[in-house]
Amino acid sequence: MLSEALPTPDTSARRKPLQSLHKPRILLLYGSVRSRSYSRLLTQEAARLLEHLGAEPRIFNPSGLPLPDDAPDDHPRVQDLLELVAWSEGQVWTSPERHGAMSAILKAQIDWIPLNSGATRPTQGKTLALMQVSGGSQSFNAVNQMRILGRWMRMVTIPNQSSVAKAFQEFDDAGRMKPSAYYDRVVDVMEELVKFTLLTRDVSDHLTDRYSERVETAAELSARVNLTRAVDVKGTLSGTQKLS
Repeated sequence: MLSEALPTPDTSARRKPLQSLHKPRILLLYGSVRSRSYSRLLTQEAARLLEHLGAEPRIFNPSGLPLPDDAPDDHPRVQDLLELVAWSEGQVWTSPERHGAMSAILKAQIDWIPLNSGATRPTQGKTLALMQVSGGSQSFNAVNQMRILGRWMRMVTIPNQSSVAKAFQEFDDAGRMKPSAYYDRVVDVMEELVKFTLLTRDVSDHLTDRYSERVETAAELSARVNLTRAVDVKGTLSGTQKLS
């Protein structure tokens, strides 16, 4: 007998009319504070594309953000970041590749974002696009690392991604990205991000509703009312539910 905590997925959820009419809210993070930061220039290019695609982009400047755990959570720059995370419906993470990995500056921003904040998971169900810049030949080390982090943060990380090799050659003196196959890929990624955000933002709660968490909630409720079972006698014990 199937557990009552594991119903058949509700296919009607995906047929619900779009409820959100505002522009998709996209937060962009980048991983360098250099005066001519190519991850910042790429982020700014992405923000222009997102605005053209009908989204509302906001870029967080990591300058002045303290190291994780080296300041209280109410530090002004930390609060700026957390408020933008809460505001966003999707995000873009762009990092330079340093020593074969994502930069510490971008990782510090992600490390300030908690998995849980009371009953709220700040990043769960939000869309995510990933990009990187490299000083040498094309590499995917940084985007691969960030994809793992995106999954850990319970984000809907889109399939497409961008890696710009020899980034110093891809931007003009004004900081604009030159026409190229790399630029075309950035356009692809931003277009896909907006599409995924529009498709998922109104059903995010449904997509991230998990059996294991429903069981845990039932067990907590059971303890609170001093019962020994979270559900009725159908072969389903709280905390150790199994399918029969």
